Amino acid sequence: MGASDFSKLPHIGESLRRKEDLRFLTGAGQYTDDITQPAQSYAVFVRSPHAHAVITAIDLDAARAMPGVVEIFTGKDLEGKMGGLPCGWLINNPDGTPMKEPPHPVLALGKVRHVGDPVAMVIAETLEQAKNAAEAVSVDYDVLPAVVDVRDAAKATPLHDIAPDNHCYKWVLGDKSQVDAAFAGAAHVTRLDLINNRLVPNAMEPRAAIGSYNRASEEYTLHVSNQNPHVERLLMTAFVLGLPEHKVRVIAPDVGGGFGSKIYLYAEDVALTWASKQVNRSIKWTCERSESFLTDAHGRDHVSHAEMAMDANGKFLAMRVHTHANLGAYLSTFSTAVPTILYATLLAGQYTCPQIYVEVDAWFTNTAPVDAYRGAGRPEATYLLERLVSRCGWELGLSQDEIRKRNFINSWPYQTPVALQYDTGDYLACMTRAQELGDVAGYESRKAASAARGLLRGIGYSSYIEACGIAPSNIAGALGARAGLFECGEIRVHPTGSVTVFTGSHSHGQGHETTFAQVVAARLGIAPEAVDVVHGDTGRVPFGMGTYGSRSISVGGAAIMKALDKIETKAKKIAAHLMEASDADVDFANGEFTVKGTDKKVTFGQVALIAYVPHNYPLDKLEPGLNENAFYDPTNFTFPAGTYICEVEIDPATGVTRVDRFTAVDDFGNIINPMIVEGQVHGGLVQGIGQALLENCVYDRETGQLVTGSFMDYAMPRADDFPEFRIGTVCTPCTHNPLGTKGCGEAGAIGSPPAVINAVLDALRPLGVQEFDMPASSNRVWNAIQAAK
Repeated sequence: MGASDFSKLPHIGESLRRKEDLRFLTGAGQYTDDITQPAQSYAVFVRSPHAHAVITAIDLDAARAMPGVVEIFTGKDLEGKMGGLPCGWLINNPDGTPMKEPPHPVLALGKVRHVGDPVAMVIAETLEQAKNAAEAVSVDYDVLPAVVDVRDAAKATPLHDIAPDNHCYKWVLGDKSQVDAAFAGAAHVTRLDLINNRLVPNAMEPRAAIGSYNRASEEYTLHVSNQNPHVERLLMTAFVLGLPEHKVRVIAPDVGGGFGSKIYLYAEDVALTWASKQVNRSIKWTCERSESFLTDAHGRDHVSHAEMAMDANGKFLAMRVHTHANLGAYLSTFSTAVPTILYATLLAGQYTCPQIYVEVDAWFTNTAPVDAYRGAGRPEATYLLERLVSRCGWELGLSQDEIRKRNFINSWPYQTPVALQYDTGDYLACMTRAQELGDVAGYESRKAASAARGLLRGIGYSSYIEACGIAPSNIAGALGARAGLFECGEIRVHPTGSVTVFTGSHSHGQGHETTFAQVVAARLGIAPEAVDVVHGDTGRVPFGMGTYGSRSISVGGAAIMKALDKIETKAKKIAAHLMEASDADVDFANGEFTVKGTDKKVTFGQVALIAYVPHNYPLDKLEPGLNENAFYDPTNFTFPAGTYICEVEIDPATGVTRVDRFTAVDDFGNIINPMIVEGQVHGGLVQGIGQALLENCVYDRETGQLVTGSFMDYAMPRADDFPEFRIGTVCTPCTHNPLGTKGCGEAGAIGSPPAVINAVLDALRPLGVQEFDMPASSNRVWNAIQAAK
């Protein structure tokens, strides 16, 4: 079935209410912290108060004597019994040498490298007893100088022996000589320095885990708040604990948001799993919010210089970029891919820029590890490019929309100079629709009205593109991926005609239980209510790579479609036998099997029953049952794109900046459930605008202490920070997956930050403010105005 046929099926394009919401709204959801195991004990981690220090002594005597203490482990207890936490993506330097890959111990061994680095694990009968004993653990440190800024890393005290200059790798993409030649002949060159500020993910549900061990079966079970349980199990068994994979079961129940921060294998997950066998008890750990700030993988943190060469008419000739990427103290699971494969390959954006050259230097610092956060490299690329493009227009006297229109790609497929090939799109249609929805024609009158009230008004554009569903596995492997990027789906048809779907994708707010049910119901001609979706359990789902990178419907959904193809093929053979026809003459549509040219028909429910009650069944040709699975490995990324337009009002007396209007038009290809897609866009916009206006993770440059370590200091966006969003869509179906879908979960967070900052600059430029980095807090805006004066 092709994508165009699929889009016409019943239930596709319907805004069905989310099936999972009833249990969440009534408190019936089950998160990891809701689970209590028999004879369960509790863990608390003793963490480093220093950003960089040598551990000279650990005294556990007082803590061991505390009431209820079951056991205490330090790095020395784990040494030699397990490996370190692995990095899942190898990056090579231009000369072919591999990146510096220092050990990442589960509990610190001899040295701590960021505030919050785990030093010891205290296990006790109750959580209170574990906390009390943790406070009694005495650790002596010899404090070392710390570095938190990538611009200072090269001359700072080394974090790791393997990287004496704190440099992890240099990575390049593009032809430098051709780019330099284009710049030499350019009529105009625009230059820009900018910082993409560090963010703390702050999922609503903090991380949590319960490790258990069954001596009778010699099996481990880990309940964990995680986005990809199969990958968690693979990394933990193959690279850290050295256990047979079938002896470890990872269950990710309901998960309260992830945004990338719950993709990774964390030290706490490994420690709990290993220790559960040592003490022969289940051990629960639930991260407190202050721990989350310190230890969850952070996002962004780039310092970049970018240049664009143009001809006299504003046509792009070439671009060159240099980025310093902060990796934090250790290499997190996919940290190395974010500022390279997922960043530089998107720097072409929506534009026909013939030549691009990118250099990325990645550094270790005494901060929490940095990894993928909603968008993962795509927001960093879009922010740099869209800031640069608007500046190009301003310097040439062109409007923000005109400079984009002059350079838009207008034919597909399109091969970019940074490796990717876009299969389809319509960027001008997205911009035109956004301008209509946003009433850009009325902007000047709104600007005059703002001025009459003593306020500044600015408008900002952002035309983003992203690559979703990282693929294919063989190419990703050649680029350094240490895992496959396929997905698995299983369709189990029951005798009554109802269906259970087992998917390797994981839902933690995306609405998979609804959208996947719509896909299956549409194909089989049954009600969505007759479809259940199971995910998040390695003991029930065959395999899967989880949810990240807006891959679930395009990759996970495609695997389900392939399994449905097999179901339909077998069901046609059963139906053909019942109707005494050849299966080649059997059609299937709207839940009925018919014989071409006749009035014969049987329903899907009848076929399902016969498959399991084979009294009238060709047992010599077909085995009973109706159960199929399939794996799908994409042949290319999908490429959602769109244009966002933001209008801000600024009070020049106070610097207070308010988003007054925001319009987002996206091309997500075929849409399964418009309501769920709109909700995903809203959530992404809130996170992206939050970064642009409010959020900023700050470390003290002298001590390495996290200054913004709580919600008192880290400004999270609230509902009254936003206007009503104007949302629209354009549809150019993806050409290489059977649903014609593209990802939607990260788009809002990718396209919105540059739109906001471009609007802020558009308002401030008449006052002499030429550049501005996120976040546009009132203090920073006011200071910029005063400095310009």
